[in-house]
Amino acid sequence: MKIAIGIEYCGAAYSGWQRQKHTHSVQEHIESALSNVADHEVHVHCAGRTDAGVHALQQVAHFETGASRDMRSWVLGGNVHLPPDISILWAQTVDEDFHARFSATSRIYCYLILNRTARPGYLQRRVTWEYRQLDANLMRQASTCLLGEHDFTSYRSVECQAGTPIRTVKRLVIHRMVDVIVMEIEANAFLHHMVRNIAGVLMAIGMGKAPPEWSRLVLDARDRTQGGVTAPADGLYLLRAVYPQKYGIPVRADTHWPFLVY
Repeated sequence: MKIAIGIEYCGAAYSGWQRQKHTHSVQEHIESALSNVADHEVHVHCAGRTDAGVHALQQVAHFETGASRDMRSWVLGGNVHLPPDISILWAQTVDEDFHARFSATSRIYCYLILNRTARPGYLQRRVTWEYRQLDANLMRQASTCLLGEHDFTSYRSVECQAGTPIRTVKRLVIHRMVDVIVMEIEANAFLHHMVRNIAGVLMAIGMGKAPPEWSRLVLDARDRTQGGVTAPADGLYLLRAVYPQKYGIPVRADTHWPFLVY
């Protein structure tokens, strides 16, 4: 049968989601834990392959198994074999045509910027710190040109292997909560480093290094060298992937909890 799972993790200690030969990844730990429960080798496919240092509040993955286990066993048994910074939240059977990546209609990420003079303490590696004052209104003005379908070549890594740079940004919201600036962005799919490169441009505008119009100029250039710096991974979270209702994928009610610390 095919089973979907929801996963929460802090990515600070990992090279990213995808399994790699010489370093630790989230996928490696998930597959090892589920293989212990299934008593056979398990391979998982995820909704979004997060980069090194990136976190997730609800990554969705699926796997196939012939093992007869109840859903509670996949969750509790899997978590017994996982490190404390990775947790399986739920498990459920899904239709054979479900695919964690290809069935998703969009992904939602958020980027958290701690904007104050003092560096973070307990939020170390869970937010991006910027000590220079950021103007959230300027960042918001600059972000509007990114909505809709565009060629995001200027906002993707030069190492990006996606077949096309065309993506559709459905929503991009920026607001300040005391010392934290929150950027939430939803798109049909994302390019390598796309969210972090957008954040880097908007932060430069927010601190007055460039006018709001610069984000449009970068977009129209279709040239990564015209963009700003890539913002750190620390503040980036995969909130969730969005699926058609027919699959019945659970939606966490508390996906904004990192913002509530302020």
